[in-house]
Amino acid sequence: MHAAALAEPGWTVAAYVSVGGEPGTGPLLDALAARGVRVLLPVLLADNDLDWAPYTGREALAPASRGLLEPTGARLGPEAVCGVRMVLLPGLAVDRRGVRLGRGGGSYDRVLARLAAAGAAPLLATLLYEEELLPRVPGEAHDLPVDAVVTPSGVHRFGGSAD
Repeated sequence: MHAAALAEPGWTVAAYVSVGGEPGTGPLLDALAARGVRVLLPVLLADNDLDWAPYTGREALAPASRGLLEPTGARLGPEAVCGVRMVLLPGLAVDRRGVRLGRGGGSYDRVLARLAAAGAAPLLATLLYEEELLPRVPGEAHDLPVDAVVTPSGVHRFGGSAD
């Protein structure tokens, strides 16, 4: 539960429900909630943007498009992510500079752009397996690097830029 230790009680964290071969987030979501962390989960909109709703337990998750599980509670709007202290981002890989390779849908690129436009600077962390932390992945000039990668062995923090 290395990722849960990154969040302090009283924080709000944007997380996600893992799918497929991603590192499992079910126990993490429960651990965060047990620490007194408010967890927001994404709700995929028709244009691939993300709305957000509070996590209130696994029983309040429902099947959605693309094999996702989404919270059934009240939606808070796409801007809700601007008030969080940490964002846990899914990814295929991250390099040693913190450049994240996403799944290509652009949903989290929009989240990161929204955070930048709002002047918000939450901790950005990606959950990966060890072999997904690579020497280099392709990146664009507009890509915002993540601050950390959380793997089964621990937290790997980055201090450099994405250049």
